[in-house]
Amino acid sequence: MFGMEAPRILVLSQGTKRESGRKVQLENVRAAKAIADVIRTCLGPKSMLKMLMNPMGSIVMTNDGNAILREITVQHPAAKTMIEISRTQDEEVGDGTTSVIILAGEFMAVAQPFLERNMHPTVIISAYRQALDDMTEFLKKDVALPIDLNNEQQILQVIQCCIGTKILGKTGEFACRLALDAVKTVYIDDNGRKEIDIKRYAKIEKVPGGVLEDSKVLKGVMFNKDVIHSKMRRRIEKPRILLLDCGLEYKKGESQTDIEMTKENDFTALLQIEEDYIQAVCADIIKFKPDLVVTEKGVSDLAQHFLAKANISVLRRLKKTDNNRLARACGATIVNRTDEIREEDIGLKAGLFEVQKIGDEYFSFIVECENPKACTILLRGPSKDILGEVERNLQDAMCVARNILLEPFIVPGGGAVEMAVGKLMSDKAKSFTGVTQSPYRAISRALEVIPRTLIQNCGGNTIRTLTELRAKHVTDEFKTWGIDGDTGAIVDMKTLDIWEPLAVKLQAYKTAIETAVILLRIDDIVSGSKKRETLEKEASSRANANAKPTEESQKEE
Repeated sequence: MFGMEAPRILVLSQGTKRESGRKVQLENVRAAKAIADVIRTCLGPKSMLKMLMNPMGSIVMTNDGNAILREITVQHPAAKTMIEISRTQDEEVGDGTTSVIILAGEFMAVAQPFLERNMHPTVIISAYRQALDDMTEFLKKDVALPIDLNNEQQILQVIQCCIGTKILGKTGEFACRLALDAVKTVYIDDNGRKEIDIKRYAKIEKVPGGVLEDSKVLKGVMFNKDVIHSKMRRRIEKPRILLLDCGLEYKKGESQTDIEMTKENDFTALLQIEEDYIQAVCADIIKFKPDLVVTEKGVSDLAQHFLAKANISVLRRLKKTDNNRLARACGATIVNRTDEIREEDIGLKAGLFEVQKIGDEYFSFIVECENPKACTILLRGPSKDILGEVERNLQDAMCVARNILLEPFIVPGGGAVEMAVGKLMSDKAKSFTGVTQSPYRAISRALEVIPRTLIQNCGGNTIRTLTELRAKHVTDEFKTWGIDGDTGAIVDMKTLDIWEPLAVKLQAYKTAIETAVILLRIDDIVSGSKKRETLEKEASSRANANAKPTEESQKEE
C-alpha cells in the first residue's frame, strides 16, 4: 500500500504524459479501496493500533485515522485526495476521521460494477447527489434526537462514547469531564451568536511525570516561563497584570547605521541616552503600579533593575498566542507602546500568580481567574508518547463537546444510524425509475460497511449478524439497534447509551459522497513532469557534450 504506484501514463509529447478513460476511473476506485483497507481495523472499541515511524526516527502508536494518514506517503493522486478528506473531517468536527475514509472507500467500491458495465459516470454521480440530499434529510428528520444541554451527565455519556474507542476512553468519566470543562470555559454566547474557539483559547500543556488523574483544567493559563530576576516575587495574590507587545530595550539602529565619535565623552553621552530612554519606558510602566508585566519581546538588564526595584515581576518572550489567551483570561488589553498605557488596560480578573517548579522546569501559573474565557489543560502522564496520544484523544473529546453545544442533536452509534438511513433509502429507491435506481440502492447498501467493520474488528460472525440486524431494521421501532463493538452482538443503543453528535455524521456523509463524486468525474490524469531517470540522462548527455570540445582543443595543443 505504502509503495502504491502512480497509474501508468501514456506519453503525449516530450515531458507530458497522459492516461484516460475507464482505466483511470477503475484505478481511482482501487486506490480509494486501498486507503480504506489500511485503517479499516482502526474502527470501534476493539480497534487495532498502528505503529508509525516518521523520517526523524520517532515512533507514534495510535488508532486515530487522521494521525495515521498524515504519516502515509502515496504517489497515486486519488489516494492523496482520500488522505485529504480525513484532514478536512478533523478540522471541521474533530471526530469521525476513520469512518469518513471507510465510507468514501466503500462508496467508490460500489461504483466499480457500474463502471465495468460501461454506465456513464454522470449517471452514477446524479444518483450519489440525490442520495446525499436524502441522507441529510433522513438524519435530521427521522433519526436525530435532541439533547438537553442542562443534563451534564447525558453530554458526558456522548463524549465517553466517542472516545471509548481510544486509549483515553479507558479513564472513563474523568477525561470526558476535562474536555467538557475546557469547552464550557471558552464558550461564548453573545446575543445568540455562539463561539467556541478551542484551537486558540484551550491550550493543552503536556508535563511528563505523575499520573493521568493529576491532569486538570486550570481556571486561567500557564506557561513554561520563570520570572527574569531572582529578586522578583514568585507568588502574588490578586495581581494587577500589564501585557505588552513591545520590548523594554533600547532601539538600536539598522545595519547601515554609522556613528562617528570625535570627542572622548561622546560614548558616555550615547550610553546616557540609552539609560534615559530605558528609565522613561520603565517610568511609564511603574506609574500604573502593576504587579506583573508580561511582554512578547525582550527586557534589557537595566529595565530589569528598575522594575525589580519597583517590586514588579516580569515574564518575557511570551508567544503571541499565549499572550492573547492570557489577555482573555485576566481581562487585560495588550499594549503596543508604553506611553499609551491606560488604567483600563490593566488586567484585574486573575486571583493568583505563582511560579512552580515541576520536574526540572519552571512554570508560571496565572489562575483563579474570574469567569475566564480561556484556559490551559495541564496533562500529566508517565511518558511523552502516552501524553501525545492522550492529547490527540482529548482534542477529539473537546471537538465532540463543542459540536453538541453548538448543535444539540445526537444519533445512535454502533452502526445503528447507518442501518436506519440505509433502510429509509432502500424504501425510497423503489419509487425511482430509470438507470439511477441501481447506484442509489448501492449507496444504501454501502452504508452497511460501518456495522460490518465493527463486527469484523471484534471477531463476530459478519454475515449472520448483519442479516439479523437488517431484519431488525425492517420495522421502525428497532431503528436504534446496532452492533456492540465489544462483543459483536446486536443490542439497542438506548440500553447501552451509545450516541454520537449529529454534526459528525452529517459531515462524514457529505465529505465521503463529495469525494466519491469528484473522483468519479476524473477521466484523465495528465502529468507534465519527467521521470528522474530521463532528467539524469539528459543532464549527463549535456555534460558530455560540453566536455568534448575541451578534450579536442587539448589534443590540438
